[in-house]
Amino acid sequence: MLFTADHDEPRRILQKFIAAEINPHVDEWEAAGIFPAHELFKKLGSLGFLGLNKPVEFGGQGLDYSYALMMAEELGAITCGGVPMAIGVQTDMATPALARFGSDELRREFLAPAVSGDAVVCLGVSETGAGSDVASIKTTARSDGDDYVINGGKMWTTNGTQADWMCLLANTGDGPVHRNKSLIIVPMKTKGVQIARKLDKLGMHSSDTAQIFFDNVRVPKRNLVGEEGQGFTYQMLQFQEERLWGAAACLKSHEYIIAKTIEYTRERKVFGRSVLDNQVVHFKLAEMQTEVELLRALIYRAAEALIAGEDVTRLATMAKLKAGRLGRELTDACLQYWGGMGFMNETPVSRAYRDARLTSIGGGADEVMLTILCKMMGTLPGTGKAGNA
Repeated sequence: MLFTADHDEPRRILQKFIAAEINPHVDEWEAAGIFPAHELFKKLGSLGFLGLNKPVEFGGQGLDYSYALMMAEELGAITCGGVPMAIGVQTDMATPALARFGSDELRREFLAPAVSGDAVVCLGVSETGAGSDVASIKTTARSDGDDYVINGGKMWTTNGTQADWMCLLANTGDGPVHRNKSLIIVPMKTKGVQIARKLDKLGMHSSDTAQIFFDNVRVPKRNLVGEEGQGFTYQMLQFQEERLWGAAACLKSHEYIIAKTIEYTRERKVFGRSVLDNQVVHFKLAEMQTEVELLRALIYRAAEALIAGEDVTRLATMAKLKAGRLGRELTDACLQYWGGMGFMNETPVSRAYRDARLTSIGGGADEVMLTILCKMMGTLPGTGKAGNA
């Protein structure tokens, strides 16, 4: 059983925090195109929510992954996608490798303030010519004495305009593309780090997203996470937690939109009766609720495997793929039932429609998820006999 009575109190505290400290401000933050990350993260850190499964010696709670999953699911109750995504970057995308492979010195300097909420962090992987194709990144970190000198750029960087440090993936050698990369912690105030622009996105409006350039940025080699040349492997491991987090954060947001659609279509009259009275509508909503519950079961199974120390690549990939596809289908169907009001920015369904679209792109596009699964199934040319699929 994934959740026990021990999860109830932190869940209740988080629900109360979201209701009091986040949702009342979401419309304001969406309009501004940014939210006060330092202020909000400090409050979350003070409550212990930025390090539920991080080591106790660096300020974390030392709990198993089920608590992080519980938090991801509850963040889906936030009435936009941008704020929970930014929190997820802090907890499950930019810090897992540092927490697992970083030196004690590095974790004291960078992980501890991220857990306490004294630092906002971002992840530097994607580039304009290398999004899902991580092996093709061009940013370099060349050795120069006791330092790395970094040149290149990163794109679509969540928290980028507010972050205090970045977990950067860069090429530290000229060898094979899967063995020449390293993860390096880069303080964002370092000379040569340039926030080129804050990006204007289709959705996730309250989350600041940046394009960032590096011009001879010098950082000490002690900022290396783990071993040099292992960055690609470390990032693939981080992706598994990112993909599980992204899927889990969809659950309550999907249920919220179904509930709001039921509420609206019950009151909306067309041809003398409510829209909800049409069988095609209430059957579709029942089907969508069933799909959400099936996705939850898959996520929980993957989480249990992760806690048991198993390789969850296959299950996390499936969950990420399904979450993206379901988000597109569900929000599109619900928006249609709102009619003209569904096309208005003032309605929750239009925000959900815009925000949900990113799930099929960020953290690896649907096509990348399918390619991973096909390789594991042995159905791609040259992959040989089908494995455990």
